[in-house]
Amino acid sequence: MIFFKRADLLQAHLNKLTADGARIGFIPTMGALHDGHLELIRLSLNTGNITVCSIFVNPTQFNNATDFNKYPKTLEADISKLESVNTDIVFVPEVAGIYPDGIENLETFNLGYLETILEGSSRPGHFQGVCQVMKRLLTIVNPHLLFMGQKDYQQCMVITWLLCFMNSRTQLITAPTVRQPDGLAMSSRNTRLSEEGRKKAVSIYETILFVKTSLKPGELNGLLSDARKRLNEKGFSVDYVEIANATDLRLTDYWDGQAPLICLVAAFLEEVRLIDNMIVTPAAVDNTVITPSAGQHNK
Repeated sequence: MIFFKRADLLQAHLNKLTADGARIGFIPTMGALHDGHLELIRLSLNTGNITVCSIFVNPTQFNNATDFNKYPKTLEADISKLESVNTDIVFVPEVAGIYPDGIENLETFNLGYLETILEGSSRPGHFQGVCQVMKRLLTIVNPHLLFMGQKDYQQCMVITWLLCFMNSRTQLITAPTVRQPDGLAMSSRNTRLSEEGRKKAVSIYETILFVKTSLKPGELNGLLSDARKRLNEKGFSVDYVEIANATDLRLTDYWDGQAPLICLVAAFLEEVRLIDNMIVTPAAVDNTVITPSAGQHNK
């Protein structure tokens, strides 16, 4: 495994590889790696790519300074995990390497409705930060394939929009959420939970299953209210429990029995914000595409 901290050196190395016909797979992370990240690494490697994993805790996507400061940083353990699955390249830049002109007065992206719902409304500025860092990372790595997990469903839609906006050759591969044996979605934030909190956290998964098994054509507000109540009774502070069209993420309170739906949840437990989602209708949706018409780029 080759370790890079400087973008120019990484670019020079990747340019040589691609000139020789190599295909590049890229997994961007903020560290505190778990089996979900490693599954993305394996997927890239198994597809025959030279696989690059970045570790960078991006300051511009945190709207809460406390959340940024408490985000787990486990670089030594992360490097060991990446070596264990034979990752080809790890990129660990400094903030100045990604934002050489600082993090003030950065470009903004008009993401349309994607920035007004769910994570967009709950975390103002979050997706701006995601686009700012991903535009830079994608420019540096210029991968053929980008691998991300379905747990960040809305973020995957934002990145799809960004790739279209950049007119990028990169194809986004969205992999299924990797879960613990009890169903809890793997997340770096899980490490911040107490042992008791970790046991309670599975209630998010159980609540989504409740929505899936209870879903019937017609009005959905009662079902959503029941789901929120279940989480409140388990000690969660609910941010949102919503159902949306899985194709475009338009929130809905009615199902016609045909449209593919996804249930999305965000809730706090022990001051840790956890998210999860699941397709709750038989129709599956893969590699959802959001067209560039969702917004325009502005300075």
